[in-house]
This record gives sequence, C-alpha cells and structure tokens, in this order.
Amino acid sequence: MAPEASKVPYGYEPPQERTKGTLICYDSFERAEEAELNAELDTAARIAEERSFARLVLYPIHEETMRRMGSSPVEAYYKREKMLLEWQRTRGESWIAVDRWEGKRKKYTPMDQALRHLTETLPAPYFLLLTPDIANAFASFSSFEEWIVKLRLIVTGPPERPHPKLLQFRERWELAEGPRS
Repeated sequence: MAPEASKVPYGYEPPQERTKGTLICYDSFERAEEAELNAELDTAARIAEERSFARLVLYPIHEETMRRMGSSPVEAYYKREKMLLEWQRTRGESWIAVDRWEGKRKKYTPMDQALRHLTETLPAPYFLLLTPDIANAFASFSSFEEWIVKLRLIVTGPPERPHPKLLQFRERWELAEGPRS
C-alpha cells in the first residue's frame, strides 16, 4: 500500500522530542505541609519540562536510609510513597514516575546502590535533583568523585556551607533556579 500524502502548513515544525535523559529527584519527600510538598513536586516537574527531560523519576528514600544520613526522623515510607503516587495520578502525565525499589527492599539502601539501580534502569544522561542538605551529604561520601563524573547535580537552593568536594566540582552542579550552563 502506498503511503498517504499529508499536507502541513508552511513553516510547520514538528514538536520537539524529549531526548535529554532522566531527572531523578532523590529526596525524603517529608514536608510539614502537603501543599508545600505539592509545590516542590510541581517545581520539579516544571524544571523537567523546561529542560526537556524524557523522564522525571521521584525516588523516595527509606526512613532507615534517612536516619543513617544524619537526618531527623521521617514519616513511614509507605505514607510518603502514597502521597507521591497520588500527586502523580492527579498530574496524569506518563513521563513522571515514582521508583518504588527502596520500598520493596524495606531497609537501609546506600546511595551508591540506589544510584546504580537508577542508572541501570533509566535512560541516560542522568541529572540528580537534590536539596542542599542531601547534596552536602552526597559530597561527603567516598564515592562522590566516582558518581559526579557520571551524572550532574541540580541543587534546589544554595548550600549554606557547601562541602569542599561540592566546591571542587562546581562545574558539575548548578542551582535549579539559577542560570543554566
């Protein structure tokens, strides 16, 4: 069968494809108010849309992992996951996903292992959206130098006292609202 000829208006340009890779939001998603959490998730989705990422993956951290990272106690994993899934459902966009791997493990998961899982299952290149506190904690890990060459960081705000390794690799991270490189 012969292909059908189609007409397009003069100057038509096909819509841009999302081919930039994956924005991984690695966070506890523990906020005092649900409205505050929804606003931060909307901001993450807006960043992913503006920068044309193929996927936005929300990766909630298990409460045991947060405890070992030196954070204050957080709400149970399944409650935070339920809120994320509800937000995802209300958005109704197929390019936004919640990674539930850490919930299946039901225990402490080192950040290295979580990043290895994410980089093996998601399309490259990888961008990691972090809060300033988690970015500083990540920079303090011995494997930071190994990971910073494989992915780029987008930090939601300026760190109060940036870790020396964050300063050393300043060209590999940027602020979410700042100028893009």
